[in-house]
Amino acid sequence: MKAGTMGLTGLIIVVLMMAGCGTVPNTPEARTVLSAQVKEAIVLMKAEDPSIDNFFEKSYGYAVLPKVFKGAIWIGGAKGKGEVYEHRSMVGYCSMTQATLGFSFGGEYFREIIFFRDKEDLDKFKAEEYVFSAQATGVAITSGAAAKADYKSGSAVFVMTDKGLMVDASLGGQRFNYVPKASIK
Repeated sequence: MKAGTMGLTGLIIVVLMMAGCGTVPNTPEARTVLSAQVKEAIVLMKAEDPSIDNFFEKSYGYAVLPKVFKGAIWIGGAKGKGEVYEHRSMVGYCSMTQATLGFSFGGEYFREIIFFRDKEDLDKFKAEEYVFSAQATGVAITSGAAAKADYKSGSAVFVMTDKGLMVDASLGGQRFNYVPKASIK
């Protein structure tokens, strides 16, 4: 396959992935499913690395994205939805989209939790579109990894691969959107 054809194929994949990625699940049933997936993601991450519990205890808030899909053929993208917590109470929903460029091929599902050190850090996340490079800041969940991790620019990011196969040596960033729970009808 020619490089131009691969690039076009990758662009089509990214556009298709990003379509329909609203922040809030459309129905009460979908919100219930998302909430169950969030709880499961937390249990699985704590089981894989019990030292992550320290972040749940000390962080002002956190966002949990229980099922993020990432796919790429040179150009890549990812999307996912989650819930946002402040003092362990669910306060809203978030969505994440990611775009990458570089040597990437494959697809995978992963879970992601972003912890916010204090109120100002969580407020930044909630106020506007929040952007950062996940490749530079994410810590892969393995036994004991959270014990060695710390906040960077007010947040700590943990990622746990669920399933799939991905070869990734790319550059890119994640963009998040937030919708308060109180605004949902």
